Amino acid sequence: MAARPNFESVNDNIVWKKAVSHLSKNDVMLARLIKKLGRLDINVTNDYYESLVRAFIFQQISGSAGNSILKRFKSLYNGRLPSPRRFLSTPEGRVRSAGISPQKYSYLKDLCTRIEDGRLELDKFRHMENEDIIEELDEVRGIGRWTAEMFLMFSLGRTDVVPRDDLGIKKAIKRVYGLKDYPSGSKFSELSEKWTPYGTVASLYLWHSVDNGILK
Repeated sequence: MAARPNFESVNDNIVWKKAVSHLSKNDVMLARLIKKLGRLDINVTNDYYESLVRAFIFQQISGSAGNSILKRFKSLYNGRLPSPRRFLSTPEGRVRSAGISPQKYSYLKDLCTRIEDGRLELDKFRHMENEDIIEELDEVRGIGRWTAEMFLMFSLGRTDVVPRDDLGIKKAIKRVYGLKDYPSGSKFSELSEKWTPYGTVASLYLWHSVDNGILK
């Protein structure tokens, strides 16, 4: 049997230091950001099921609204997230009473059904390549490439993820690199090639540059 691949995690301090060194050496603008912002914190969770449930609940609403709905949802199950089986045995009306829309209910139901019938095995993701994970998650109702990329970054801690369709990343690149418009596909490729294999860390610094008003 072939050995399962082991992937580095951005949550590892040694990996983070290697990433910062690589990015600073290969990209002058990122070097400036890293110097200004210092070490960033990234919260990587290994509860893959909960991270996907949260992703559905928080879709297209504010963080405070998402937290409120998640709290009410958990209160239906004594303050804990229900197992997929328990969720599927709960009447839809009871679930929706927590503030979950019909569309989001359908997403949660599809996720839990796939986990229960074995079509989706979340634990095996830790040993899979990024694109294979994205392809498998894309089969789940309500999960597109962006949500899958967030899963790669914040649940698996993968080091080389650059969400090309993320508006915050596009805004940051435009401002940090002094572009007249959002980056073209070729510009995005040019930059991400310099960041590889630490595109996730580059993305984090770009997001924080927007949040902190760096390099306006």
